[in-house]
Amino acid sequence: MPRTLIPAGTVTGAGRADPTDQTKVSQARRRKQALVGWLFALPYVLTFAIFMLIPLLSSFLMSFTDFTSRDVQDPLGVDFVGLQQYTDLFGNPQFRKSMVVTAYFVVVGIPLTMIVALALALALNSGINRFRTAFRVGFYTPVVTSIVAVAVVWRFILQDDGLINAMLGWTGIHGPDWLNSTTWAMPAMILMAVWRNMGTLMIIFLAGLQTIPESVKEAAAIDGAGRWSIFRLITLPLLRPTLLLGAVLLSVGYLQFFEEPYVMTKGGPLDSTLSVTYFTFNQFGFGKYGTASAASYVLFVAIALLSLVQFRALRSKD
Repeated sequence: MPRTLIPAGTVTGAGRADPTDQTKVSQARRRKQALVGWLFALPYVLTFAIFMLIPLLSSFLMSFTDFTSRDVQDPLGVDFVGLQQYTDLFGNPQFRKSMVVTAYFVVVGIPLTMIVALALALALNSGINRFRTAFRVGFYTPVVTSIVAVAVVWRFILQDDGLINAMLGWTGIHGPDWLNSTTWAMPAMILMAVWRNMGTLMIIFLAGLQTIPESVKEAAAIDGAGRWSIFRLITLPLLRPTLLLGAVLLSVGYLQFFEEPYVMTKGGPLDSTLSVTYFTFNQFGFGKYGTASAASYVLFVAIALLSLVQFRALRSKD
């Protein structure tokens, strides 16, 4: 009788494994793991849906209505007005002024904060060896301090007879009444914001600097590169992802600045420190909920667009 040849490694009889059964078992195991994962995530998902997603969707729909405080007792009386709230908003000179003020705060404040924070990070990373930890704690302390407390202290410092003008008086300079001047109120707030936020970026930049290999810098120095060339051609390019993170974090915070004008100036003088978030807060206070919702989503779009620009400008070239 001729002998049937069986390829090596083939399992016959009762021990044969069916690939289809193995696939079904694997799929069932993955479904079980996914179910367990969703069960663990369910408390967060429910919390997010109830306290975040539903209010967000509600406020978005509200921005297309004429909803006011008078309609709280009778929600069925609310009318759908389409884009009318947005067109009225951009026709409101006070809102346009708040956009200019916010843009001024962002365009000046973000680069200035990043430059100061990067300079401090470079100093702590290379030039200062003794008391380095003390300097880190000192520069970071304003970050963990209550913004309301910081704003109250700075309001007294920036008064006409405050500490800054007293120090300027020692040099023969008569300082302005900072917070009551339409010219100097915003620069004063930017100065305070830089002082308060530079600690966060300093820590982030310091962490990024410590990931750059010293061997690369040493090789460049051996080839004749100076400190400025090493910083411009090696340090900054390798620091791009860290710079991007810092810029995005600052953008989200600076576009929503509210506590500073609320505590220090109430948006004055003459709306020179009226931010978009403070304008939105006032609209809620006036009972104009539809207008306030529309202003919030205009700010949301501004944050998204600015973040997109920063991602394109600072993303890695790799």
